[in-house]
Amino acid sequence: MTESMADVTGTVAIIPARGGSKGVPGKNLKEVGGVSLVGRAIQAAAQVDGIDLVAVSTDDAEIAAESRRHGAVVVDRPADLAGDQATSESALVHAIETLRALGADPKRLAFLQATSPFIDVPALGRAVKAVAEGRADSAFSAVETYAFLWRRTEAGAEGVNHDKSFRPRRQDREPHYQETGAFYVMDLEGFLKANHRFFGRVEVIEVDPATSIEIDDLHELELARRLAESEAGATPIPAKAVVTDFDGVHTDDTATVTQDGIESVTVSRSDGMGVARLRAAGVPFLILSKERNPVVTARAEKLRVDVRQGIDDKPTALAAWCAEVGVDLADVVYMGNDINDVESMRLVGWPVAPADARPEAIAVARVTCAKPGGRGAVREIAERVLAAREGAAS
Repeated sequence: MTESMADVTGTVAIIPARGGSKGVPGKNLKEVGGVSLVGRAIQAAAQVDGIDLVAVSTDDAEIAAESRRHGAVVVDRPADLAGDQATSESALVHAIETLRALGADPKRLAFLQATSPFIDVPALGRAVKAVAEGRADSAFSAVETYAFLWRRTEAGAEGVNHDKSFRPRRQDREPHYQETGAFYVMDLEGFLKANHRFFGRVEVIEVDPATSIEIDDLHELELARRLAESEAGATPIPAKAVVTDFDGVHTDDTATVTQDGIESVTVSRSDGMGVARLRAAGVPFLILSKERNPVVTARAEKLRVDVRQGIDDKPTALAAWCAEVGVDLADVVYMGNDINDVESMRLVGWPVAPADARPEAIAVARVTCAKPGGRGAVREIAERVLAAREGAAS
């Protein structure tokens, strides 16, 4: 994403996220896989090369703070555009006008909904490209369906997309497409003229049905959380060594400082067990930190792992350590959460980011954890590395 509004001349992603929600109070701040719904939408948009800027339109101070934490620009939505009767289109138009007043001049609009926690990033990229190349004026995410649809009438149920007296085989039926609601990409001027998301040449962008869940009630929220947990542990990682940053990976990136200047952090016992299991399996483990802090030293001693602190040139230190332990960089996990980890992440075969990492780190990660830093991310990766070793041994 660009850092200057004057550079926003391509596609801008806008995520409307108001504070009010009747079905699930505070819905946009609810977490799935350790990350808020609005944070997940921001992270998805930030991974698409063709998107210059991600903005969140909100009337809620907590959502605004969460959005800024994930690197989005916040557009303050007026109360008359934040009620139950307000349309998404009205919020989008207001956000575009606000961004233009700040110097942006986008040509395309990507409308993302935070209520879709599993936005298909490659599909979103295809939608942006289709509109940018003029192959579509409007494109939206959808899943293919062969379902027989019905409607109720006073005379009884009637078929909507089929003749109820004839039941053709699936292979003989025409597929239909159901909107997922996850994203819509549009030519901006066409949208402003039509004041609607569907105009001109409309294209369907097929997405994996597994990504199509949309959260409108507590049942769907719980289902999404279970899906995130199962997906996170689904794929083993065949790495031979693990290297991590400390702050934001072993901790939640916060610290408590007493009046005497003594700093303390909170760590996860579960993460500690994950490291212990790696150590018992003979997997080399290193904590690599830019800061020099007694807290890091104490934690490394507790875990009984290597630690390198006060490192300004982390990539060089990483390569040197790998040479010492005899492991190729291609076989290494590096877990980082912030901008100063990106270069190191690019060096290894398995760059990993906690769920709540900065967008810059997530953008280069091969794996993004379901768990956030300090709350299970290290254990999650440890289990996946161990699962790969167990699979290779069987």
